[in-house]
Amino acid sequence: MKAQIIEKNGKPEFAVISYADYKHFLELIEDEADARVVAEFHESYTAGREFLVPEEIVRRELAGESPVKLWREHRGLTQHDLAKRAGISKPYLSQIETGKRQGTVETLGAIARALDVPLDVLTD
Repeated sequence: MKAQIIEKNGKPEFAVISYADYKHFLELIEDEADARVVAEFHESYTAGREFLVPEEIVRRELAGESPVKLWREHRGLTQHDLAKRAGISKPYLSQIETGKRQGTVETLGAIARALDVPLDVLTD
C-alpha cells in the first residue's frame, strides 16, 4: 500500500490511499466488528443469557402451530408427560395446544418451566 501524505503546517494531516486499499481496510474493520459480535453472543449463550429457537419450530409456529405443542414434541414429551410435569390435566393441555383455551399466566408459566423455555416463547 502506498499513501500520499498531505501536510498542514509541516505536520501530517491526511493520508490519501487508493480506493482498493480503502475498500480492503473497510472489510477488515467490518470483519473485526463481526468477530466481536460473535464473541459477545457466544459468551452470552455460554452464560445462559441467550435462548435459541430451532428453525423448525419457528417455521411451524409461523404456519400457525401451537408453540406449546411444538416445544413439547421438540423435548420428546407426550401430552401426558408434560401435563404431569406442569401439574395440569391432559385435557386442559390438549385444549391449550389446539387453541380452544388460552391458559392462565400461571398455567403457561408451569408449562414453560416443564419445557425449560422462557414464558414469552409460548405466548404471543
